[in-house]
Amino acid sequence: MSEALSSEQLDAMSRMSGLEYLRTAFALEDRPRFIGDLLHMEVEEIESGRVTFTVPTVQEFSNPLGVLHGGIAATLLDSVMGCSVHTLLEAGVGYGTLELKVNYIRTVPIDGRRLRGTGTVIHAGRQVATAEGRVVDDQDRLVAHGTTTCLIHR
Repeated sequence: MSEALSSEQLDAMSRMSGLEYLRTAFALEDRPRFIGDLLHMEVEEIESGRVTFTVPTVQEFSNPLGVLHGGIAATLLDSVMGCSVHTLLEAGVGYGTLELKVNYIRTVPIDGRRLRGTGTVIHAGRQVATAEGRVVDDQDRLVAHGTTTCLIHR
Protein backbone atom coordinates (compact mmCIF):
# COMPACT_ATOMS: atom_id res chain seq x y z
CA MET A 1 0.00 0.00 0.00
CA SER A 2 1.19 3.46 -0.81
CA GLU A 3 1.40 6.50 1.38
CA ALA A 4 -0.51 8.75 -1.04
CA LEU A 5 -2.58 8.61 -4.19
CA SER A 6 -1.25 10.14 -7.38
CA SER A 7 -2.62 13.50 -8.49
CA GLU A 8 -4.38 11.71 -11.38
CA GLN A 9 -6.07 9.27 -8.98
CA LEU A 10 -7.11 12.11 -6.65
CA ASP A 11 -8.49 14.13 -9.55
CA ALA A 12 -10.50 11.19 -10.89
CA MET A 13 -11.84 10.29 -7.44
CA SER A 14 -12.90 13.89 -6.73
CA ARG A 15 -15.44 13.54 -9.55
CA MET A 16 -16.97 10.33 -8.19
CA SER A 17 -20.16 9.98 -6.17
CA GLY A 18 -19.70 8.76 -2.61
CA LEU A 19 -20.72 5.24 -3.63
CA GLU A 20 -18.28 5.18 -6.56
CA TYR A 21 -15.54 6.69 -4.38
CA LEU A 22 -15.82 4.05 -1.65
CA ARG A 23 -15.99 1.16 -4.10
CA THR A 24 -12.94 2.51 -5.93
CA ALA A 25 -10.95 3.41 -2.81
CA PHE A 26 -11.35 -0.04 -1.25
CA ALA A 27 -10.48 -1.77 -4.52
CA LEU A 28 -7.22 0.13 -5.12
CA GLU A 29 -4.14 -2.04 -4.69
CA ASP A 30 -1.97 0.99 -3.87
CA ARG A 31 -4.45 2.83 -1.63
CA PRO A 32 -3.16 4.72 1.39
CA ARG A 33 -3.39 2.96 4.75
CA PHE A 34 -6.36 3.81 6.99
CA ILE A 35 -7.76 2.82 10.39
CA GLY A 36 -9.37 -0.29 8.90
CA ASP A 37 -5.93 -1.70 8.14
CA LEU A 38 -5.02 -1.57 11.83
CA LEU A 39 -8.20 -3.49 12.63
CA HIS A 40 -7.81 -6.00 9.77
CA MET A 41 -11.16 -4.70 8.50
CA GLU A 42 -12.63 -6.31 5.39
CA VAL A 43 -15.39 -5.01 3.15
CA GLU A 44 -18.36 -7.31 2.61
CA GLU A 45 -20.85 -4.91 1.04
CA ILE A 46 -20.97 -1.35 -0.26
CA GLU A 47 -24.41 -0.42 -1.58
CA SER A 48 -26.39 2.79 -1.72
CA GLY A 49 -27.24 3.66 1.90
CA ARG A 50 -25.81 0.44 3.35
CA VAL A 51 -22.35 -0.97 4.04
CA THR A 52 -21.03 -4.06 5.83
CA PHE A 53 -17.48 -4.52 7.14
CA THR A 54 -15.96 -7.25 9.30
CA VAL A 55 -13.18 -7.32 11.90
CA PRO A 56 -11.53 -10.26 13.68
CA THR A 57 -11.58 -10.80 17.42
CA VAL A 58 -7.85 -11.12 18.13
CA GLN A 59 -5.67 -10.86 21.22
CA GLU A 60 -4.34 -7.41 20.25
CA PHE A 61 -7.92 -6.06 20.54
CA SER A 62 -8.50 -7.23 24.12
CA ASN A 63 -9.12 -5.08 27.15
CA PRO A 64 -7.46 -5.77 30.53
CA LEU A 65 -10.23 -8.27 31.33
CA GLY A 66 -9.26 -10.45 28.36
CA VAL A 67 -12.30 -9.83 26.17
CA LEU A 68 -12.76 -7.62 23.12
CA HIS A 69 -12.27 -3.91 23.89
CA GLY A 70 -15.47 -1.92 23.36
CA GLY A 71 -13.58 0.56 21.21
CA ILE A 72 -13.28 -2.06 18.48
CA ALA A 73 -17.08 -2.37 18.19
CA ALA A 74 -17.41 1.42 18.42
CA THR A 75 -14.87 1.94 15.63
CA LEU A 76 -16.58 -0.67 13.49
CA LEU A 77 -19.94 1.06 14.05
CA ASP A 78 -18.51 4.52 13.34
CA SER A 79 -16.98 3.18 10.12
CA VAL A 80 -20.06 1.41 8.75
CA MET A 81 -22.52 4.12 9.73
CA GLY A 82 -20.35 6.93 8.35
CA CYS A 83 -19.61 5.06 5.14
CA SER A 84 -23.32 4.27 4.66
CA VAL A 85 -23.90 8.04 4.69
CA HIS A 86 -20.96 8.57 2.32
CA THR A 87 -22.56 6.24 -0.26
CA LEU A 88 -25.40 8.76 -0.73
CA LEU A 89 -23.24 11.86 -1.24
CA GLU A 90 -22.62 13.57 -4.55
CA ALA A 91 -19.14 14.08 -5.98
CA GLY A 92 -17.03 16.51 -3.98
CA VAL A 93 -19.25 16.37 -0.88
CA GLY A 94 -17.88 15.11 2.43
CA TYR A 95 -19.14 14.46 5.95
CA GLY A 96 -18.00 14.31 9.55
CA THR A 97 -19.37 12.51 12.58
CA LEU A 98 -21.15 14.91 14.94
CA GLU A 99 -22.43 12.33 17.40
CA LEU A 100 -21.96 8.61 17.99
CA LYS A 101 -24.08 6.54 20.37
CA VAL A 102 -23.12 2.93 21.10
CA ASN A 103 -24.97 0.31 23.14
CA TYR A 104 -23.01 -2.80 24.12
CA ILE A 105 -25.09 -5.97 24.46
CA ARG A 106 -22.63 -8.76 25.25
CA THR A 107 -18.96 -9.41 25.82
CA VAL A 108 -16.99 -10.89 22.97
CA PRO A 109 -14.19 -13.45 23.41
CA ILE A 110 -10.94 -12.83 21.55
CA ASP A 111 -10.87 -16.13 19.70
CA GLY A 112 -10.30 -15.03 16.10
CA ARG A 113 -13.91 -15.11 14.95
CA ARG A 114 -15.11 -12.20 12.83
CA LEU A 115 -17.61 -9.57 13.88
CA ARG A 116 -19.84 -8.13 11.16
CA GLY A 117 -20.92 -4.50 11.31
CA THR A 118 -23.67 -3.14 9.08
CA GLY A 119 -24.58 0.52 8.77
CA THR A 120 -27.80 1.78 7.20
CA VAL A 121 -28.84 5.36 6.52
CA ILE A 122 -31.98 6.50 8.33
CA HIS A 123 -32.12 10.06 6.94
CA ALA A 124 -29.96 11.94 4.45
CA GLY A 125 -30.71 15.64 4.31
CA ARG A 126 -28.84 18.53 2.77
CA GLN A 127 -26.84 19.37 5.93
CA VAL A 128 -27.37 16.45 8.31
CA ALA A 129 -27.62 12.68 7.93
CA THR A 130 -28.38 9.97 10.47
CA ALA A 131 -27.62 6.26 10.35
CA GLU A 132 -27.95 3.19 12.51
CA GLY A 133 -25.64 0.25 12.88
CA ARG A 134 -25.51 -3.28 14.23
CA VAL A 135 -22.57 -5.51 15.11
CA VAL A 136 -23.18 -9.27 15.24
CA ASP A 137 -20.93 -12.21 15.99
CA ASP A 138 -20.42 -15.29 13.82
CA GLN A 139 -23.61 -16.81 15.26
CA ASP A 140 -25.58 -13.69 14.25
CA ARG A 141 -26.03 -12.66 17.89
CA LEU A 142 -26.22 -8.92 18.52
CA VAL A 143 -23.02 -7.63 20.14
CA ALA A 144 -23.57 -3.86 19.90
CA HIS A 145 -25.76 -1.35 18.11
CA GLY A 146 -25.64 2.37 17.64
CA THR A 147 -26.67 5.52 15.87
CA THR A 148 -24.80 8.46 14.41
CA THR A 149 -25.44 11.99 13.27
CA CYS A 150 -23.22 13.29 10.48
CA LEU A 151 -22.68 16.85 9.28
CA ILE A 152 -22.64 17.07 5.49
CA HIS A 153 -19.84 19.30 4.12
CA ARG A 154 -20.98 20.98 0.90
